[in-house]
Amino acid sequence: MESLPASLMPLESLTHKITLPMGYAVLHMEKTAGTDSGMSAHIERTISPKNADPSRTHLNRELIRFPDEVRNRTEAIQHRLDTAGLTRKIGKNQVRAIRILLTGSPQDMKLIEQNGRLDEWCDDNLKWLQETFGKENIVSAVLHMDETTPHIHATLVPIVKGERRKAKAEQQQAGKKKYRKKNPENARLCADDVMNRAKLKHYQDSYAERMQYYGLERGIEGSEARHVTTSQYYRDLLNQSNSIQENIGILLQNKEQAEKELSRIKGEIKAQNLKGTFVNAASSAAEGIGSLLGSPKIKQQQQEIDRLTAENKGLKEEVKALNRTIQTNETEHRKALDRLKDELKKIYDLFPVIREFLRVEKLCRLIGFSEAATKKLLAFKSLKFGGKIYSPEFKRHFQTEQSIAQVEKHPKREGELRLTIDGLNDSDWFRKKRNEGLQSIGVKLNTPSAEQNKRRGIKM
Repeated sequence: MESLPASLMPLESLTHKITLPMGYAVLHMEKTAGTDSGMSAHIERTISPKNADPSRTHLNRELIRFPDEVRNRTEAIQHRLDTAGLTRKIGKNQVRAIRILLTGSPQDMKLIEQNGRLDEWCDDNLKWLQETFGKENIVSAVLHMDETTPHIHATLVPIVKGERRKAKAEQQQAGKKKYRKKNPENARLCADDVMNRAKLKHYQDSYAERMQYYGLERGIEGSEARHVTTSQYYRDLLNQSNSIQENIGILLQNKEQAEKELSRIKGEIKAQNLKGTFVNAASSAAEGIGSLLGSPKIKQQQQEIDRLTAENKGLKEEVKALNRTIQTNETEHRKALDRLKDELKKIYDLFPVIREFLRVEKLCRLIGFSEAATKKLLAFKSLKFGGKIYSPEFKRHFQTEQSIAQVEKHPKREGELRLTIDGLNDSDWFRKKRNEGLQSIGVKLNTPSAEQNKRRGIKM
């Protein structure tokens, strides 16, 4: 192979290596209750939540086309239930749909949006949902752009086939009447089959694997940590503060009531100038209440008031400190992100080949080549392969028994690379395969002239 200019040396020859921190892929599944109309109102924005930006709500969009005569998420759920071929009546408390939230770490999702990859991210999420749960069972998937972090609300109707999980155990129990076994291929509505522990783990693993392409990875497996939002944390602190305030109020009311009772009795003694036993009795009562105010019980209540007041003040200071810390962290994060963008721009300016290698690497992975095969191609080595590969242009797979792929310098565009398959540009090879498939089923095509093929670089 001829020698390459410095601007087109393989990646292995570069001395600088870029390592970027990976964020987390977020997949959350939750069973619904009833028709789930409350969540439908949130998803479809018939009721605008406080954390949504109305000026961006028009950017939200439904990623799935509803069937004819279906107008919204609620109707889409019912349409799937009506057309699934269920043979058993749906129970009153049976789960009819499962909510699925798909997103990533806030800073990573913003970076995906800024780099113009959000549509591609949505397509890959939709493809993963349909491959994992069945295309017909995903009845809605709405992208929200009017909240802080872009995310997708997907709706899954848990239609499954196959024998129930408990069927075998029930058949093995002695002394019970055996009933005629139902056809395991009948469609069933069963959220428990979809959300058992083993499958939930598999969903997290497979989703994280798909999202690695966008720099997102799986959370720590087996971690005991549970997700708590910042707003929820503040809400807990404020609830605790409010509870302390209530206790302080009750104690102050008790003290005020006792002082009023003492003043009333003393006033009666002075005004009526009672004599004898009544005077002694009233004086004793007054002295008793006076001693009550100075008793250890009242002192303990006053100490409790002082303690709760101090604790409440400390909680308020902690909330203020947390707000300051969050603001500082956000500022530092923005600065770090800006520095990283500047450094990447300098690297791209100094080594433009990196950007070109990254573009070709993305194309290879999108077509379906493995990591090892992609590395071999980027080292300018030919690769023999067979099987199915994916065309981004035609959005379908094409079969080949044996072909040869290679990455090489573009013959006409200096500084650019191209991927060839069997000597053709990848797009021309896919177009040729598409035309061969159409001709095999009797579709006549307008074949380009030899002069046109020559201009496009196709060998006849």
